[in-house]
Amino acid sequence: MEHLHFHSLDDAISAIFGNSLRIASKRPVYGGDINESYRLSLSDGEALFMKCNSPANISFFEAEAKGLKALENTQTISIPKVYGIGTDNTMGKSFLLMEYLEASPKIEKYWEVFGHELAKLHRAAVTALSGKDKNLVFGFEDDNYIGATPQKNTPTKNWVDFFRTCRLYPQIQMADSYFDTKTRKQFIKLMDNLESYLTEPEFPSLIHGDLWIGNAVCGPDGKAWILDPAAYVGHFEAELAMTELFGGYPDYFYQAYNDTNPINSGYNDRKDLYNLYHLLNHLNLFGSSYLGSVKRILDRRISI
Repeated sequence: MEHLHFHSLDDAISAIFGNSLRIASKRPVYGGDINESYRLSLSDGEALFMKCNSPANISFFEAEAKGLKALENTQTISIPKVYGIGTDNTMGKSFLLMEYLEASPKIEKYWEVFGHELAKLHRAAVTALSGKDKNLVFGFEDDNYIGATPQKNTPTKNWVDFFRTCRLYPQIQMADSYFDTKTRKQFIKLMDNLESYLTEPEFPSLIHGDLWIGNAVCGPDGKAWILDPAAYVGHFEAELAMTELFGGYPDYFYQAYNDTNPINSGYNDRKDLYNLYHLLNHLNLFGSSYLGSVKRILDRRISI
């Protein structure tokens, strides 16, 4: 899953698109809070999307490119093409060059098609994505990021063990200063008994990993394209839970999803625990405004 690495933006443009082309214009694209983003127009009129960060943070882009490539390889859902990664000393930036998605009007049954395609992604084969040992099912070939937070993907045979050790535990450790004695005791009880709350999936799924509503956009074909992944092999329920966390998709998206990949009735009892991971991450990234949501989940689940 390697991508081309370049020593400058000009080198990247020349190598990918030909020596005769140059960047004719660059304008900011707003929306993210981790990277700078730009729409580049080449001298032949083609548009590119570029993300920039400090040179030290090129690992953000390496991880993103690997996640996008893994998703693309399933051939189930639309993913923007990655052209290359590099560090430009003149700009003082690392960069990621990608396909620029020109929005078109949504197709008829946009949400239903999106639901079917996401379900197909979750049912796709996951061979070799979580490591060379076929017994190590859950995880990914490398660690990556959830937002700006490092995300552990240590290959693990058991899903609940993976979610405990690679998802909840690191976030709980980072957020400890926000917790009182009761909350700490609740987390200890939850972690010691996580198998009582979560179930092993019938099959492992490659998931996007950060599929809130802002990470799915209408692309040039009028269908949903997914971007900015925190990809790994896990339980598809964790993905569905994230789609519901910050607004959610229309009911007919989930109905269409269920037609292709049936959702167990117990999912509604588990989704808040999957979203506990993302709420803890937001607590660690953005502060105490998310503490109440974390505590409400614990109070519903864990009595002390």
